[in-house]
Amino acid sequence: MTISETESSVEAGLLTEPRALRREVEAAVGTTPAIDVHTHVFPPAFGALFRSGIDELLTYHYLIAETFRSTTVTPDSFWQMSRAEQADLIWETLFVENTPMSEATLGILTILDAFGLDPRSPDLKEARAFFRSQNIHEHVDRVLEMACVSDLVMTNDPLDEDEAEIWAGAGIEDRRFRSSLRLDGLLNDWPTAAEKLAGKGFRIEPSPGPRTAGEVRRFLDSWIERMDPAYMAVSLPDDFKYPDDDTRDSLIREVILPTAQAHRLAIALMVGVRRGVNPALRSAGDGVGRADVSALERLCAENPSVRFLATFLSLENQHELCVAARKFGNLMPFGCWWFLNNPSLVSAITRERLELLGPSFIYQHSDARVLEQLVYKWRHARAVCTDSLCETYERLLQSGRAVTRAEIARDIQRLFAGNFSEWAGPHAP
Repeated sequence: MTISETESSVEAGLLTEPRALRREVEAAVGTTPAIDVHTHVFPPAFGALFRSGIDELLTYHYLIAETFRSTTVTPDSFWQMSRAEQADLIWETLFVENTPMSEATLGILTILDAFGLDPRSPDLKEARAFFRSQNIHEHVDRVLEMACVSDLVMTNDPLDEDEAEIWAGAGIEDRRFRSSLRLDGLLNDWPTAAEKLAGKGFRIEPSPGPRTAGEVRRFLDSWIERMDPAYMAVSLPDDFKYPDDDTRDSLIREVILPTAQAHRLAIALMVGVRRGVNPALRSAGDGVGRADVSALERLCAENPSVRFLATFLSLENQHELCVAARKFGNLMPFGCWWFLNNPSLVSAITRERLELLGPSFIYQHSDARVLEQLVYKWRHARAVCTDSLCETYERLLQSGRAVTRAEIARDIQRLFAGNFSEWAGPHAP
């Protein structure tokens, strides 16, 4: 490149040198606010559903499952312990007696470091004192700022009595916390859902015929009006089929799809969980299975006016999901869910998506259940995103096409927030 060409590139804002390119990507990734599109984090107004602090962080189900690989304590004995005793056991086992190498344990260390706490402490006294001393509302503000998260989407089940009581009151005052209408109970456990709906005065039959479908739609309509959800969502097992000859299929066709169209709501499908693989571990005992992506393809093909968000739990499904998204403009892949939220896998999946889809997907969500997890999950996610994007942009340079700062900013904004906002439409944060 001649001197005059170099001067023209600088004036145009072109980044033609890999080191300058990386500095620009690092800066943009680190400062672009994200919409965390799927979490289980609630604001303090949700009472017992709000989770924060070191004991909650350590008794996260990822760490519970990992602990049983390195302790002789039995699950039965563990569940008889208090929350603090469980946290002490996990800290002693995974952080003192063993080197914390897993993503879940490194996440705890990232959080402690972010708040200036000793990651090599022999006990939890310092951490407990720190979190107890925080003004909870100021602490929420600080965590969201540290994570660079502008808005987050909760998981809200209208059939949960504790939640229903909260929504019947003031509901959400902090608009950074957006709702999503969770359909798991309705679609995956119809007998229990039918009993609850009947108890609320809805005219429900054991098999969801036309009258029952109308009543369920009336129930959902009322909750959509109350919640103003960003989308409807359901977690589905690895053997999910569509079409199928079962109650779930009938509810999807007669209730969920028409409701989505009527309210212009996207539907988020999270597919591939195998519940209760080891029941002794309770919530830590779920597993993963490869699912049938063609079921999603048929949903997209039959319902072109419905927007679908989709994530699969199995690594083996990721290539199929990317190819499906190339074929259906109403399909948006999002995030690396649950067991996939490990840097090596996030890196591979993100690179694959960039290669097949460009920036037309939602990069990541945290799936956080405890407030402070937002810090580590987004810090780790941003590091992986930086490497993935730098590799992609460097390939552009090798192909003779430089990028500008404005293009980098545009791409990252799409991946972190813009694509979701477009998909959520009138319900976007």
